[in-house]
Amino acid sequence: MIRPVAPSDRGAFRAGFERLGETSRYRRFLSPMDRLTNAQLDYLTNVDQHDHVALVAVDPADGEEILGVARFVRTSDRVAEPAIAIADHWQGKGLGTALFQALTSRALEEGVERFDALILAENEPILRLLSRAGAMQQRRTGADLEVEVSLSGSRAMDGARLRCVRKARRATTRRRRGERS
Repeated sequence: MIRPVAPSDRGAFRAGFERLGETSRYRRFLSPMDRLTNAQLDYLTNVDQHDHVALVAVDPADGEEILGVARFVRTSDRVAEPAIAIADHWQGKGLGTALFQALTSRALEEGVERFDALILAENEPILRLLSRAGAMQQRRTGADLEVEVSLSGSRAMDGARLRCVRKARRATTRRRRGERS
């Protein structure tokens, strides 16, 4: 279930961060981090849902465990910086695609036309995700890439979302049959 972040998610954010592996933390924050400070938790959970939009994917069974977060922060009138983090045990299952598609839709609703991001050049999963959002330009700066993504081609995310839904349905069907996914 994908929904907007709320201030009441503070404890779930702390718990979710603690479950992230070292590599996932580094890829998200571009530096080593052992914990989130109170100031960081405030920033991550107190958002206006206009200039700072944040969405969480939560386990529908309990509605509490955060499985992934996608956000953007507006940097100018039509440009925003996106960020995404997916729980290690949910990576590679299409959750990032679904969250990023929802974030892209919200960005377009808010008048954002381009995402600008600084990412690790080695972070292939996020590069693939960003490339599906629209026309992408990248410039290498050391171990990082400065990436610009025009959201005008964001309809390409619809096909990725459909593939994600199909994959999830197949996995659910296999589980019902007792097969491995």
